[in-house]
Parts: sequence; C-alpha cells; structure tokens
Amino acid sequence: MSKLIPWLKDRTNKISDSAPREEVRTEKLTLVERIKNLPKLVYAKIPKDKPLYRYYWFWLILVATGGTVAWTVFWLAIERSLPEATELYTFVRDDTLTIKAGDGGILQQRGPATREQLKLSQIPKPLIQAFIASEDRRFYNHHGVDYQGIVRAFVNNMRSRNLGEGGSTITQQLARILFLNQERTLVRKFREISLSQKIEQKLTKEEILERYLNLVYLGSGAYGVADASWVYFSKPANKLTLAEMATIAGLAPAPSLYSPVVNPTAARRRRDLVLQRMQEDGVITPQIAKTATSTPTALKPSLPKRLQVEAPYFTTYIQQELPKYISPELIEAGGLTVETTLNPQWQKAAETAVKNTVAQNGRWQHFEEASLVSIDPRNGEIKAMVGGKDFKVNQFNRVTQAQRQPGSTFKGFVYAAAIASGMSPYKSYIDAPYIVEGYEPLNYDRSYRGWMTASSALISSINTIAVKVLIDVGFEPTIKLAHSMGIKSELKPTYSLALGSNEVNLLELTSAYGTLATQGKHIETHGIRRILNRSGEVIYSSKYQSKQVLDPGSAAIMTWMLKSVVQSGTGRAAQLHRPVAGKTGTSDEARDLWFIGYIPQVVTGVWLGNDNNSPTWGSSSTAAYTWHQFMAQAVEKMPIVAFPSRPKLEGRKGSIKAQKLKPKRVISRRIRSKRLNENREQNNLQAIPESNRQRRRNRRYEKQNPETTVPRNRNYRSDPTNNASPRRLRKPPESTPPKERSQPKVRIRSIPQNTPTKTPPQTPTRSWRERLRPVESPRYNKSPVAPAPNPTPGFGSDG
Repeated sequence: MSKLIPWLKDRTNKISDSAPREEVRTEKLTLVERIKNLPKLVYAKIPKDKPLYRYYWFWLILVATGGTVAWTVFWLAIERSLPEATELYTFVRDDTLTIKAGDGGILQQRGPATREQLKLSQIPKPLIQAFIASEDRRFYNHHGVDYQGIVRAFVNNMRSRNLGEGGSTITQQLARILFLNQERTLVRKFREISLSQKIEQKLTKEEILERYLNLVYLGSGAYGVADASWVYFSKPANKLTLAEMATIAGLAPAPSLYSPVVNPTAARRRRDLVLQRMQEDGVITPQIAKTATSTPTALKPSLPKRLQVEAPYFTTYIQQELPKYISPELIEAGGLTVETTLNPQWQKAAETAVKNTVAQNGRWQHFEEASLVSIDPRNGEIKAMVGGKDFKVNQFNRVTQAQRQPGSTFKGFVYAAAIASGMSPYKSYIDAPYIVEGYEPLNYDRSYRGWMTASSALISSINTIAVKVLIDVGFEPTIKLAHSMGIKSELKPTYSLALGSNEVNLLELTSAYGTLATQGKHIETHGIRRILNRSGEVIYSSKYQSKQVLDPGSAAIMTWMLKSVVQSGTGRAAQLHRPVAGKTGTSDEARDLWFIGYIPQVVTGVWLGNDNNSPTWGSSSTAAYTWHQFMAQAVEKMPIVAFPSRPKLEGRKGSIKAQKLKPKRVISRRIRSKRLNENREQNNLQAIPESNRQRRRNRRYEKQNPETTVPRNRNYRSDPTNNASPRRLRKPPESTPPKERSQPKVRIRSIPQNTPTKTPPQTPTRSWRERLRPVESPRYNKSPVAPAPNPTPGFGSDG
C-alpha cells in the first residue's frame, strides 16, 4: 500500500499534464478520488488509432487472465475432492477389513492391510535411514514436494531415455497410499501434490515416517516393514542385519522387480545401491558398507501373517453379521475395523476341548463332529465359538447353522413355564405308560418308576412326566417363554415338544439357558462391540439392554433343580469345584448329544453328533465332560459366585398363566406292582404297595372264577419266591382238575401246574406292552392328530 500511493500520485500527475481531455480533473484530488478515477486514467492512455485486438499486449493480458481464472477453478475443484484433514491421521486403507479380538489382537485381515504396526521407536534407525536414502534423500528439507528432486529426476531420465528415477517424496507416496491410486494422470499428480502439502502441515516428519513405514507395500503380500521382515526373513524387524534392511528398503520403488524371492540378482544390485547412497549421505562408513555388500542375503520366506486366521468359525460368523449393523455401501468401501467380544484364551481352550473329544471318543462312540459356544449371560457377549473340529475341511458352522433336535435340554423351558405358572417342584406325577392322542412317550431305559415329584423327574429326565407337565402348563405359555428366553427357531405345538422334537441351533439354546443364570434377565447374544471406519470414527456401537422375561423366583427354583442334575443326575460329568447348573439331552437313537451348563458368570453349550444325522453310540455324559474340560480352564482364575438361594414355596403366585390342555383321548395304564417294584429295586428306589384299583380288580376276578383261584396270600409282597401277580392268580388246587371256561377279556399267559416258576430275565427283550399287542399295530408310537417329526423322540431323550 505504501508503494501504491506514490505511484498513483505520479501517474495522475503525468496524465493530467499530457491529457487535454476536460473530463479528467486532477487538481487537488484526494486519494479516494484518485482510485475512483484510475479506470478513466487508464482508458485515457489507450491509443485510439486502431482496435485493441490489433495490439499484442491485449492478447497477453487476455490469456494471462483467462489462464489464472482457469487454474484457480481447477485448483479449487482439486481441493474440494481431497479428504478432510481429520482423515490424514488414519492408518487404514480402502478395501480392507480387520477383525479384532476382545483384547485388541488381530483375528483376521482382508485386503491390503498391515498385520503388525510398529511405533517409530520400535523400528531400527538404520532401516529408517535406508528408506530415506532410497526414496527421499531431502526428506527433512522440503515441505511435501521436492522441486529439486523433480528437476533432477527429469534430467536423469532424459539422459538415460528411461523413466528409471522418480521425483515423488515419501510424503507424496504416503498420500498416494492412503487416498489415491496408481493411475498415471495429471489430475492425480496435482491431487498428490496438494495432499502432500496438507500432510506436511498437519503431521510432523516423524509421524509421516511412521505411517509410511507401516503402510508401504513391499511385495509378496507384505504391507509395512514388520510384515516384510517376516515374509522374507521370518524374523522381527529389530533382528534384521544391515544388508537385510537395505534389501527391504530397496523394494519400495518396484516390489515385484526387486523381490529377492523372484529376482535375486536385481534385488542384490538394488541393495548395493541403497548401501552406496547411505554411505554418500554419511550415515554409514565405507567399511560398514563394504562389509554389508559382501554379506550374502539368507532368505527364509514365510506366508504373510495377515493370511493367518484365528478362530475361523467366529470370524466367518462376524462377517455374516456385519450387514445387520452397517449398510452394504460401507462394507463395500472397506477400511473397516471390527472390534469383537472373543476371548482368545477361552477360544484356544474351546478348540482344544472339541478336538480332544472327537479324537478320544468320536471313533468308538460313532460321532464325527462337535461344537461349542460360550457366552457371558450378563451382557450377551460371545466369548468362544467352535463350529466344528476342522475349519479347513468343512466350513459349516454347527453353532449357528446346524438345526438339530435338542432332546431333553428343552425340558428346561417346559419346567420353567410350569414353575412360573405357580407349580411346586414337589408336585407329584406318576411315571407309567401314557398315551395322549396316539402319541406315547417312552423313557430312555424303557422302564417306569411310579410316583415322582417334578423335581426328581427333571433330575432323572423322565419323558412321560415331562409330557404331563407340558399338558398342565399348555403349549402357548411354554412356546412364548422359550422365545422370550432366546429361542428364535419355530416351535410347533405338539406333545413331542416336551422332549425336544423341534429343531434349534446351539447358539440360541445356550443363550436361552443364560437367562436362568441371570435370574430371568435376557440380553441379545452378539459378537460385535464396535465398528470403526478408516478414519477411526465409530460408526456402530453395541447398546443392548437386558429384559426381565422370567421372574427371579422361578429362575432361582429352576437353577436349584438344575444344580441337582449336575450333582446327582445325568450331568455329573460336568462337575467343577464351584456351583454348576445344567441339563443334558439326547435325541432319538442318540443322534444328538447335548449339554448346556452355566455358572452365574458364564453359560456354555456343547453338541456332539454327525452331520448326516446318523445315530451314535454315545451318551450325553460325553458332552458334559467336554463342557467340563473347557470350563475348568476358562474359569480357573474366575472368582466363585454362589447361585441365588431357593425362595420359599409356600404362597407362591405364578407370573404367567397356565393354559392347561384337554386332550381328546388319553390312555393312562398302571403297571403291575410286582413289575414296578422290580424296576424300582433295580434303580435302588423304594417299592410301593399295590394300588386300590388293582386290588379291586383282583377281588372281582376271584369272585367270578372261584374254582380256578387259590386263597389269596396277604403277605405276597414280602414273599420273595412269589412270582405270581395278584391279578393273574390262575393256579388251581392240586386236587381239582382245571375246568373249561371262556377266555377272559385280558389276555393272560397261564402258568402250567407242574412247571416250576422262573425268575424273569434282568434285561427283557420286549416290554409287557409289546407282548400284549401285535408289533405291527398302527397305533404304536404314532399320533394322527399331532405327529412328531421324523425321527420321533418318543424315547431316547435321556436328559
């Protein structure tokens, strides 16, 4: 401004002296007036003898002005296309996906991602100097663009008539790595220059070096110096020799050309050139350079660590879950980092338990596959997931994709609904032959135990009583409670529902049992905590809230009952040095072997079986022991927490309303007291006396056939040699010959007079019901009203 004012005064004075025009007044003009009159003064100077376009200076001014405007518009367009300043701090490329464990460790990477990122202080100084000597010798002297380097590269390329030397700085290469591609266009070059200047303004030289050394592609699938040291020499970066460092630094301009694996001769020449430049820059002495040059490079190639996948079943599950949380456009763009809930130590313990079970028991018990999932029921986070014995052989995830019959593990929901409706665990039911609308549940051992409480029936996994409990509580309350606890599969209202005929998967079944561990609170099961974009911004964060789906009192009673299953029932193999509750299950012909168990902090489910649904020779105790193997390691250092105590049973009111079923046709038969007592003695249970109904039936038969019966022995129960049933005493007196009479309504096998009685075999091949009717009877184990799925779990659900 100080120079402009004198110039204006001088110009106005000169024009006023030479210009005769009256319209220009310069006498006593103020500064403002002089500026306003400047266009007139300039116009007065323009010659009028010929048109303006005839003057060369007119075209120079026009071209300069137009070029300036065009360049300004072009540069503004480039500036608008550049990323935000906050994205300059990113470490992540496009088209990548990184899945991390709960402790931050990397489980899987896809795309051009860096497996191991190092701080600049962790990278050896000679390696940093080698990259500077190779790629940008004036790195500390420029501000993003090295114009001297560009001129030098242009001159050298013109001399050699080859594009052998580039003028890009390390900052420009970082800009190209993070935000641009490798296309050779003028627009890309201008964007690269602008980005480089922005990066230099936002980041320090050390931060630029750190990002570059962690992201630069160095061939053979290696991104960054840490990956390259492993891929080429199978060692960490701090163990590299000077010759090896120079070899890695020489890869940056053309990784495929200078790769020591692909072209050892070119790699050696490039290494020597890097060492020569380091010597010229004064970072190493000639003697050190000579020694490094004469040192042979000992290659030891390895696969990139990013190709190694930890917990493959879990990471595959996470990739399938991503579309539920973010849009497909974000997934396709890539650059995502997914933080999961997996516990790596638990995952290793789970994989070991599954492999050991299949190796040690699979062959002789005729099962080939196993799966395990562990969940923290307090927040719904998946801590371990093993979908099979070998992911490389079969990628089918048996935790989330396999729909199998749960067997007796489903009884937990039937009894939970009954307890929630107000039923006492001490309510008695009779375990006896039972047919409801053509469906006949059979116990696993084909025997019956008579009167039992509901709690004892759950501990021993009695099928007939489970169906009766289902009838008392109803289909709708049971199905509704199971769904609210975490079962997502369809449940059909059939009587076989009580024995687990409807197919579910292991994840939802385990999640549902976790509701009992948290006193009736259910939270959605998930494996993702957060999802971050390439700029480090959180685009998804899990915010699941628990919901009370079962009253705490009923959940405590169910836990008290399921504790007995582990302490003295079918799940004894799962015992730990702490309170454990759980339920075993076996589907028809032992096709599926289950155990779902929990402590207050963890719930874990195990399944064993075959993918082709073929029968096994195993039992659910094998699944319980697999559970024990995993949990013993997983909770070794976890504090012991006691389950809630069982609430008082007097005066309990139900939290749900039972809808008792009214079957149209029920056949409930009592078994003979002698046979019942024998079965109970085999199971170390107390024998029960003959029922009044049986006694009246025997007396009526004696009155109708006085000549064919003997005097009734009132002490037959205490006589161990008496093998005759009270309702079948047909042995006549020795002095009276037998008389002909009509066949009674009930088919009875007569005992010959002179044939001594024999004790029945300990393991009868056919039950009494099978002997009383033809085997080919269409009524046997079939239901025309509500057929069960094939195979029907009429028996085999041992619990």
